Amino acid sequence: MKLYAISDLHLRHADNKQALQTLPAFPDDWLIVAGDVGETLSEMDFMLRTLTARFRQVIWVPGNHELWTMPSEQPSLRGDARYQRLVALCRGHGALTPEDPYPRWPGEGPHRVIVPMFLGYDYSFRPDHVPEDKALEWAFEDDLLCTDEVLLHPDPYPSRSAWCAARVESTRARLDALPPGCSTILVNHYPLRHEHVRLPRIPRFSIWCGTRRTEDWHARYRAEVVVTGHLHIPLTQWRDGVRFEEVSLGYPMQWKHRGGIERCLREILPGPATRPL
Repeated sequence: MKLYAISDLHLRHADNKQALQTLPAFPDDWLIVAGDVGETLSEMDFMLRTLTARFRQVIWVPGNHELWTMPSEQPSLRGDARYQRLVALCRGHGALTPEDPYPRWPGEGPHRVIVPMFLGYDYSFRPDHVPEDKALEWAFEDDLLCTDEVLLHPDPYPSRSAWCAARVESTRARLDALPPGCSTILVNHYPLRHEHVRLPRIPRFSIWCGTRRTEDWHARYRAEVVVTGHLHIPLTQWRDGVRFEEVSLGYPMQWKHRGGIERCLREILPGPATRPL
């Protein structure tokens, strides 16, 4: 029995959608889908119908793209109302979400729980010399503007930063209540640590990539693995003995050289047999 992960399926791209349909069945295994499935409810439904038929259990966390309010889509849901609609859609297909009890991993090994999280970002992944109220200005200097600024509404919160703060605090409370002997697989769309946001071509995009509030969560909450996406740079890194997996598929031009979509699945558990010294 294995736990796999993938993110950033971006199903509005026909090649990605077709690739997902070619994925073989893994009837004994679980799959994490770490956000950015697509922009519409129909794309989410397609993902859920496709992957719940191929895996024993699917676990989803939202990216920013799922939370966009697309002008062409009806009903036109914004902010938390849209998120709750996505949660209901997942539950209708038997997929787990950040709103469900954290599942215990049923495979071999110690007591582990999988922790799907929805945390957001707050523009704090920026240099120390850039004040919070100048973060967007700093990104604009490199001609960068995330589409979230137009399509990702934080309703009923006054800002995306406020929504992030609320999500971090509610998630922290749940994590603090876990049994002390329990290790975790932490899952979030965005990186938990600023140092892991390495975007050589667009470094100032970092402000839309997470929150410094989670910098120590891998250690504080006994993580065995941290699973994230968003960056479109699949990579395995280690910090403090914890494995960090960026599991993005990405846009067709970014993944096709890696082979078929099956080769883009990242094995989370049991994972590598050895750790680096």
